[in-house]
Amino acid sequence: MMESANQTPNRKVLRGRPYSIAEFARKYRLDDEEAKRLFDKFGPSATELDLLMAAKRKPPTLSTVIGH
Repeated sequence: MMESANQTPNRKVLRGRPYSIAEFARKYRLDDEEAKRLFDKFGPSATELDLLMAAKRKPPTLSTVIGH
């Protein structure tokens, strides 16, 4: 069976602003390897990653909450 030429690859829709891996790791005090693994699996969406970390009951660092 032939695949349709109109099909697009499975891409996640970006919700919210994108995080950089470094910003995400710093915000949640993750090592580089874990931050990259989660980033690769869930994408750069700040909304998605913040929801994931809330579900894991991992709060952001205090300095990122107050904007420093």
